Amino acid sequence: MKPSMTHGSTLRDTPLLEIDPLLDDPGIRIIVCCGAGGVGKTTTAAALGVRAAERGRRAVVLTIDPARRLAQSMGIDLLDNTPRRVEGIEGGGELHAMMLDMKRTFDEIVEAHADPSRSRAILENPFYQSLSAGFAGTQEYMAMEKLGQLRARDEWDLIIVDTPPSRSALDFLDAPKRLGSFLDGKFIRLLMAPAKMGGRAGMKFLNVGMSMMTGTLGKLLGGQLLRDVQTFVAAMDTMFGGFRTRADATYRLLQAPGTAFLVVAAPERDALREAAYFVERLAAEEMPLAGLVLNRVHGSGAARLSAERALAAAENLDEGRIVDQEAGKAAERGTTGSSPTPSAVEPDSESDQPSAPPTSQLTAGLLRLHAERMQVLSREQRMRDRFTALHPEVAVAEVAALPGDVHDLTGLRAIGHRLAGDTPAAGSV
Repeated sequence: MKPSMTHGSTLRDTPLLEIDPLLDDPGIRIIVCCGAGGVGKTTTAAALGVRAAERGRRAVVLTIDPARRLAQSMGIDLLDNTPRRVEGIEGGGELHAMMLDMKRTFDEIVEAHADPSRSRAILENPFYQSLSAGFAGTQEYMAMEKLGQLRARDEWDLIIVDTPPSRSALDFLDAPKRLGSFLDGKFIRLLMAPAKMGGRAGMKFLNVGMSMMTGTLGKLLGGQLLRDVQTFVAAMDTMFGGFRTRADATYRLLQAPGTAFLVVAAPERDALREAAYFVERLAAEEMPLAGLVLNRVHGSGAARLSAERALAAAENLDEGRIVDQEAGKAAERGTTGSSPTPSAVEPDSESDQPSAPPTSQLTAGLLRLHAERMQVLSREQRMRDRFTALHPEVAVAEVAALPGDVHDLTGLRAIGHRLAGDTPAAGSV
């Protein structure tokens, strides 16, 4: 991969993330894009899917982003819980895309593991409806459930996952375990005990052994909610072990050699801090990290002109200390004692100061814009340096900022080219 370098970048000492070999490796079956919200995970996942398909892979992109931008860029009117073929892919591969429907995925689990009457009782239960629509960790758990389903179908040789926009790096890795533990935990088992015992023994246990607990819970949760929970637990009795088992299986799948994590970040303090946290957590959990994708990196084709020099030149132009050199040379070539070109030195009729030519004003404005760009570059460089100092072993791929939003396959291909490093370096065009 050709490195995307900016002036003074320490990335020349950092391993380069080779995207194409990663996508071409038949042993890589799952790529997980993770990182803070708003750093371009969804676009990165989609671009990787397009590039992988056009290099011959049969790929599917699973996105959790509720925005419709991905569907539009892939020419699909609507993404839903069913993988849909993306038209317009060049090359020998295929690309499918889908958007996680959290509740529908939960419903599918219930329908697959319960008979019709029990399934209907669960789906209509108020507690289940609340749980499946927004219980803490449900989205992350269902994303992993859907990943497990896609992998089990063996219909695609590469699955690319766009992880949920979590506020914490821990959410994505911990939520499947948390929800699985909750659904298979002691509290749920305790609530389920009366229903499992049945008859007089069950009623006696409920009336004597659980009277204090149910009374307290009734006050905290409300009597109706507690009854809904107990009804839900009774209906879900045969399914609880499966939740934990599948959560553990998916967790092991994430640790397997066929999985590669890509941490996505922007060259900003908060995003790179979150990226560093992801890197450390993935290492602690023995998850296979491929590297860091650094999105929206700015550059300049005139990086040798510093912000300080550009601002100084702009000030000189504004103050009239830089004059038309051709006019000055013409004056020197004239007769000794002759006056210089009037337009260069004579005061304006309405002002005591010389008027700056329009070209000088334009040049000063451009110099100030360049100075602002160089200040942005310097700030981004400091952020990158902090990350690479903490994690010098992490391979990095830089993606130059695009002039506009990505809204079609052409834009996704452009991102893919930048990911692979086969376009001009950031800011050079």
